[in-house]
Amino acid sequence: MSAEDRIERARVLYEHAVFSGDAGVLADAERDLDAVEADTALARGRILHARFLNERAISGSSPVEDPAELQLFERAIELYQALGDTRGQAETLFWIGCLHQVIRRDDETAVPHLTRSRQMAAQVGDKPTEAEVLRHLGIAAHTAGRLDEARERLEESSRLRREMGALPGVAANMVGLAYIAAAQDRHTDALATLDEANAIAQGHGAHAIVQQIEQARTQI
Repeated sequence: MSAEDRIERARVLYEHAVFSGDAGVLADAERDLDAVEADTALARGRILHARFLNERAISGSSPVEDPAELQLFERAIELYQALGDTRGQAETLFWIGCLHQVIRRDDETAVPHLTRSRQMAAQVGDKPTEAEVLRHLGIAAHTAGRLDEARERLEESSRLRREMGALPGVAANMVGLAYIAAAQDRHTDALATLDEANAIAQGHGAHAIVQQIEQARTQI
């Protein structure tokens, strides 16, 4: 049910309660509005995260964290838990983990959130979230020097993304795979991976990924 449908249903239930005297339906209306609020909080948190990434790319250094981002994600997961919405919980747990990893550079805190997110996403067949989680678990493994594990995570994330047609995301993963290949002294593989990633990114207008590829070439 869309947000618009939920809001309209809440209006209808309000009128029913007022004119019929049946206040029991108001609990259903509140649940609909809680679902809308949860979706909105998650969406707003994602926007703040994207703004952080954009500012970091422009300045070359990490901007100050907006405290509202975590607050929004925490409100979303509180509501999703109350609603029994496993898919919503899985996605929000990913973003909480992502915030700790990307903004706070705290993999120790991030990985448990990411691991739980993956479990819940797999439970409900949420492949987009599972692919995102695998990418970031791969990043954590790479940071910790577990290169084989990092490669496995990113390759599995790429497989899911290919299945969904999310090719810019595949290109982003390939940048990480190129760094891993270089760290394993597979320099020919690393450069070939960047070439393939560049072809994908150029073909889909993924200009931010193209910049990441160009940067990787200077470092590999």
